[in-house]
Amino acid sequence: MSSYADMELKQRRKGRPADAAPLLVDDDASGKDKLNVPISTAPTRPAPSNVETYSLYLLTFLAFATRFARIGWSNKVVWDEAHFGKFGSHYIKRDFYFDVHPPLGKTLIGLAGLFAGYDGSFDFESGKEYPPNVNYTTMRMFCALWGALMVPVAYLTARELKMSRWAAFAAASMVLFDNAYTVISRFILLDSMLLFFTVLSFYCFTKFANLQNQPFSLDWWLWLVNTGVSLGLVSSVKWVGFFVVAVVGLYTLENLWDLFGDVTMPKATYIKHWVARIVRLAGEQLNAPLELAYGAKFTLKNFGFGGGLLHSHVQTYPHGSKQQQVTCYHHKDANNDWFIVKTREAEAEDDAKYGSPAKVTKGGSDAAMDAVPDAPPAESPAAADGAAKAEASDAAASKDDAPVAEAAAPAAAETKETPAAVDRPIEYVRDGDIVRLVHASTGKNLHSHPVAGPVTKNMNEVSGYGNRTVGDSNDYWVVEIVDDLSRGKKVDVIHTLTTRLRLRHKNSGCLLRSHSVNLPQWGFKQAEVVCDKRKDRNSDINNMWNIENHWNDRLPKADASHFKSQFLKDFAHLNVAMWTSNNALVPDPDKEPDGLTSSPSEWPLMQVGIRMCSWGDNDIKFYMLGNPLVWWGAIASLGAYAALWALYHAKFQRKMATADWNLNSPAWAKFIFAGKWLVAGWFLHYVPFGIMGRVTYLHHYFPALYFTILLAAFVLDHVLDMTPKVARHVAWIAVIAAVTGVFAYFAPMTFGFDWPANEFAQGRSWMPTWKLG
Repeated sequence: MSSYADMELKQRRKGRPADAAPLLVDDDASGKDKLNVPISTAPTRPAPSNVETYSLYLLTFLAFATRFARIGWSNKVVWDEAHFGKFGSHYIKRDFYFDVHPPLGKTLIGLAGLFAGYDGSFDFESGKEYPPNVNYTTMRMFCALWGALMVPVAYLTARELKMSRWAAFAAASMVLFDNAYTVISRFILLDSMLLFFTVLSFYCFTKFANLQNQPFSLDWWLWLVNTGVSLGLVSSVKWVGFFVVAVVGLYTLENLWDLFGDVTMPKATYIKHWVARIVRLAGEQLNAPLELAYGAKFTLKNFGFGGGLLHSHVQTYPHGSKQQQVTCYHHKDANNDWFIVKTREAEAEDDAKYGSPAKVTKGGSDAAMDAVPDAPPAESPAAADGAAKAEASDAAASKDDAPVAEAAAPAAAETKETPAAVDRPIEYVRDGDIVRLVHASTGKNLHSHPVAGPVTKNMNEVSGYGNRTVGDSNDYWVVEIVDDLSRGKKVDVIHTLTTRLRLRHKNSGCLLRSHSVNLPQWGFKQAEVVCDKRKDRNSDINNMWNIENHWNDRLPKADASHFKSQFLKDFAHLNVAMWTSNNALVPDPDKEPDGLTSSPSEWPLMQVGIRMCSWGDNDIKFYMLGNPLVWWGAIASLGAYAALWALYHAKFQRKMATADWNLNSPAWAKFIFAGKWLVAGWFLHYVPFGIMGRVTYLHHYFPALYFTILLAAFVLDHVLDMTPKVARHVAWIAVIAAVTGVFAYFAPMTFGFDWPANEFAQGRSWMPTWKLG
């Protein structure tokens, strides 16, 4: 049965009068303080009592108090504020960038910055002090708002699951006084938004499920739409938001299957149910020249699903040619920049015709390559230093949510553009041209030769080779325009963003390719780039590329309307790219000295925590760790619910059912509905991390934890309902007091402490794996 609301509807179909009393009544007056009505046939629920209203007020007040208290005490960039604050800056400055997460949370952080008067100029370097012009406290308060709102919504959700007021208050208190939920809400992060929209989605879902005996009523439509909107919001903050979409999707399928079994329902009505659910479940402008000309600096994006940007860095392949690595990278980085120039023979002809080109400073032009330095020899101190910096920053990109730019080789020296450069005519890159691609940071030529690829051995290696003056014909590529998303197939000039093209190696005929194969750690787990020598691979989208962005001071910036492409194609490409990049974030034990990463098996029992900042004696320190009583009680509730389910089925099998407690009773339907979807919510938010290849952290468990918190309150409510009123109330008070007391005991790590960590750890290291000291 989809919900206990359906039980009431089923009874009515069997002849029970529509105006009959509910199958179970609210017996608060009798002392049980429990709303046992599966779903009243009345159009509205009775107004909440004063006790319930005051409970909500108290919970909401405490939620804001705990999330906002001393929120601005630490004036340094804490933990992943270094990433999400920076992303907010990109939106404020209208920078074009790519990240592994959907955009909603980051745009909200950008909005918070605007409210705070922030201009986007701060770099959010980890551990760095905030300057006076960055109102970080207001930005943190904006994020804390979402974390605070989780608490009253948790109470309302518990009531929709037909828990007593005591149980609902206890469930909300466990959310309120969980140290992990509190600390992660107090910084400039996406997680408070993700958690709130997860909680909101499940609340809207329970409201809608409780209206199944009022199909197509105003309330039914309202909560159907609310559910769809909240699901859209949660899945627009982080990818894990789709897990709650899966929960609601499974309920929807089950509910429609149950309706399919109702032979009294007209077919038109059943189709209407399908249509209603299908309908419900269903940034920044580029500023660049339109046409690609020789001498331009540009970024080249692979057109395959999840494709990254063509990239190189000073590290070399450990085998094969041992030349400079060429990869695809999914984050904005100076090492993604290339120049497009003519072959050496064509350049010599132009030099003879126009004279030697003059140097330029910005972007690209016909003479841009004279501003690109020759790469330092591999053994030189400059190269060694550049390699060390690039290795450190490339490795940092393997951290969750951390698209850190590599350290590039020495940048081109800026020189003033002269009339000689301007006098040379602009020449556009056309279909069939033979070109060279030169890496802007290192001066290496994009090169291929008959050497096996680094991972894919049946394809040729692509490398960086030579410099501005040294090279051979293996640096030459033929431009093949495939089509243009705006202009169609028959085009001759390359347009930024919309033109799809292939680069065919002139000597071997193979095609430049990137695909979903990651290099080993020596290549920083970035995507492999090879030259595809297989026949008939022209239609393979992994062999197609487009100009993502480009710079040329001699050409005007195009109007944004020229860069419009098909929304659905863009939507699909971006989402697959985000998913691919997200899943490519893999752990590197050598780069995690403080043990920040953890495995999903360590989460339910909270065997690990996270140091969110530096750990010096005088530093303000924060440690991400939950309330042990909440976490351990939550995971125990899964076993308790399973044991109760097995016990009751055994009793039913032995014919020990009663009139009020049997497989067809509303009370049993309530027990199954709440337990089933809370367990499903935990399962779908937890188990997928066990099969992912990406790096995982403790905070990935926070959405799953919420469902077991509700389940713990539900199971305890179910058991205590069998006890006398006084004992029941004493038990609830004891639970809430214990949760509050443990929260207070661990509060310094949540709100920050500035005394030696070893002193704080005394008496609080309940598990040896907690790195409190």
